[in-house]
Amino acid sequence: MQKSKQNLKIQFFVTSLSIILFVLKFIAYFMTHSLSVLSDALESIVNVLAGLIGLYSLYIASKPKDKDHPYGHGKAEFISAAFEGSLIITAGFIILYESIITFFEPSTLHGLDNGIWILLSTAVLNMAAGLGAKAIGKKNKSLALSSSGQHLLIDSYTTFAVAIGIGLVIYTGYKMIDAIIAIGMGLWIIYNGYKIIRESLAGIMDEADLALLEEVIAEINLSRNEKWIDLHNLRVIKYGALMHIDCHLTVPWYINVNEAHSAVDDFTGLIKNKFGDSVEFFVHTDGCMPFSCPICTIEACEKRKSPFEKKLNWNVENVLSDSKHQLA
Repeated sequence: MQKSKQNLKIQFFVTSLSIILFVLKFIAYFMTHSLSVLSDALESIVNVLAGLIGLYSLYIASKPKDKDHPYGHGKAEFISAAFEGSLIITAGFIILYESIITFFEPSTLHGLDNGIWILLSTAVLNMAAGLGAKAIGKKNKSLALSSSGQHLLIDSYTTFAVAIGIGLVIYTGYKMIDAIIAIGMGLWIIYNGYKIIRESLAGIMDEADLALLEEVIAEINLSRNEKWIDLHNLRVIKYGALMHIDCHLTVPWYINVNEAHSAVDDFTGLIKNKFGDSVEFFVHTDGCMPFSCPICTIEACEKRKSPFEKKLNWNVENVLSDSKHQLA
C-alpha cells in the first residue's frame, strides 16, 4: 500500500503541473497564433484530462482488496490508461485536420520570439517531471503513473519540435514550416496513443508479461532451494501495483506438512525480497514421483529410486507447462 500512496502523490503533482503548463501554452498561442503551438496546447488539454483520470484511477487502485474485489482494484489503472490513449489519439486527429487546412490556407503569425521562450520553459519542466514519474511508475510497477510520465515526455518532445519549427520560421520566414511540423506532431501523437491503448488492453486481458515472468524465474534460479524439486504451471499476473503468482511446487513426497509449508515460505520469501510485499501467492505443493529422481538435487535422499542425472534449469518455456517435468 505504501507504493500506491506514493503513486497517488506523484500523480497529483503531475496533474497540477499539467494544468500550469496548459495555461502557459495557450498564452504562447495567443501571442503567436501559431498552429503548431495550438496543437501543442491541445495535447496539453489531453494531458490535463488524462492526469485527472489517472489520479482517480490511482485512488481506486490504492484501495485494499475487499469482498467484491478479492484481487484488489489495480485494474482501474488499465482502464484509465486505455481512456488516456483514446484521448491522445483523438487530439492527434484534431491536430492533423487543423494542420491540413492551414497548410492550404496559411494563418498570420506574430510574436514568435516571445512565444518560443515560453514553449522552451514548458518543455524543460515537462521533461523533468516526465522522467521522474516514469521512473517511479516503473519502480512501483504502476501503468497509470508510467503512462502519465510518458505523456509528459511526449509533450516535451513535441514542444521542443514546435520551438525548433518556430525558430526556423523566424530564421527563414517560410510560414509553411509551422503546418508541416503540426502534421508530423499529429502522426506522432496518434502512434503513441495507440501504444498506450495496446499496453492497457494487454493488462485488462491478463496478457502474459514475458519480461516480468523471466525476471521472476531468474530470481528463483539464482537462490534455488534443493527441496524445490520442480516448478511448473507458473502464472504471473499484474493488477496495478499488486502482483499475483500461481504455481505448482514439487517437494519431496515424504516430508510432513510443516516442512512443506516451510519450503513454500522460503519460496515466497525469496520473491518478496526481490519484488516487495505487494505480491500475492497461490502455491500448490505436489509430492515428487519416481521420474523426478533424475532431476532432484537432494544428495542425502534415502527414498531415491534412480540416480541424479541433470539439474533442470527453469525457463519460460518449461515452467509454463501444466505437468511435472522429467528427462526424456
